[in-house]
Amino acid sequence: MKQPRHKWKFRARFRANAYGWSASKLAAQRLKEALSEIKAVKRKDPVAAAEGAIILMERIWPAFAHIDTSSGALGTATSKAVDTLIEIILAAPVDDAEREQWLERLWQAIEDDGVDYLVEVRERWGELCGSPERASRAADELLPTVRFVWERSDMGYFAGTPACLSCLLASGRYQELLDLIDTAPFVWWHYRRYGVYALEAMGKIDDAIEYAERSRGLNEPPQRIAQACEGVLLRAGRADEAYERYAQQANQAGTHLATCRNIIRKYPHKEPRAILQDLIESTPFEPGKWFAAAKTLGFPDLAADLAHRSPVNIETLLRASRDFAETNAGFARAAATAALRWMSEGQFYEITAADVLRARKLALDAAEAEGSLEETKRYICDLAASESTDEFVREYLRM
Repeated sequence: MKQPRHKWKFRARFRANAYGWSASKLAAQRLKEALSEIKAVKRKDPVAAAEGAIILMERIWPAFAHIDTSSGALGTATSKAVDTLIEIILAAPVDDAEREQWLERLWQAIEDDGVDYLVEVRERWGELCGSPERASRAADELLPTVRFVWERSDMGYFAGTPACLSCLLASGRYQELLDLIDTAPFVWWHYRRYGVYALEAMGKIDDAIEYAERSRGLNEPPQRIAQACEGVLLRAGRADEAYERYAQQANQAGTHLATCRNIIRKYPHKEPRAILQDLIESTPFEPGKWFAAAKTLGFPDLAADLAHRSPVNIETLLRASRDFAETNAGFARAAATAALRWMSEGQFYEITAADVLRARKLALDAAEAEGSLEETKRYICDLAASESTDEFVREYLRM
């Protein structure tokens, strides 16, 4: 192997067996650092950066082999990193001879990979081939084994199957790809998604959507199918249809705010508030869960309404009241009184006297700034006097 174009600092941190059983967090950090180093080089020398990406992918499994991955955190970090590394490789202007060498090294890294850290490399093999002709040759090499395994469904799984399907797609052999998928021993989105993109490439947008919908099943990933359909429709210029049918399911994220932001980014022609309203209506029994999204996106009136429609985390409400005390006293008062209301209704089990007293003070301070002090005092007095108010809360409201 010829000498690399760049002396990579990350190589020393990605030696074989470099990390122990409990080093998941450290390994993810080292991966992030290596990625930053490669990105920095890419600005000046994209070919050297691509070579660095290959070196890193060759070293991921040997370095991480003994790490406990049961939490999934390292797998997620590695998946994101590999996705970025693939893009760096695809962007590199390199001659055919060197690309062939890169492909050989990547394929060896795939075969050596003990837990499929490089699964996306297989799934995007057709793109990595760099040309339809090379992708077609790779497909021809893999096809006999794919057919052999599928004809004998008890033979197990062939790791080269996604690479073969990817190569058929990249080489433009769309009908052949669709015919091959039809011979698979079972319906699996992992394979059928390539058929969706083949139909899209053939200009058969409605057929692509129907094909994807027929892929749904008990064990198929509904969000990924929705994401594929959404992408097909967006690329076809059918944004309104994509929004109505797939936006909410396709863009689910770890928080309600992240979900809303994902949709806003994809649909710039729609008003953010309208998007948020649609999301709120999709959860009619829990509108309060969208409180933080409404507040952060700049709709305090909507957030205040949500805070009183269904329970919101007490700490979230009190933090909002504190943060807006000087800039929006009306919203600050609404958040604090909502906290008092839900505490009085016994919606939360672990509230403390300090929570009750803090909510009351925030409500009164905001009310004074807003000019609604008497009204807010009456509201608090009514809560303190009501027999339906939680006894613990009532005791501290009377103080």
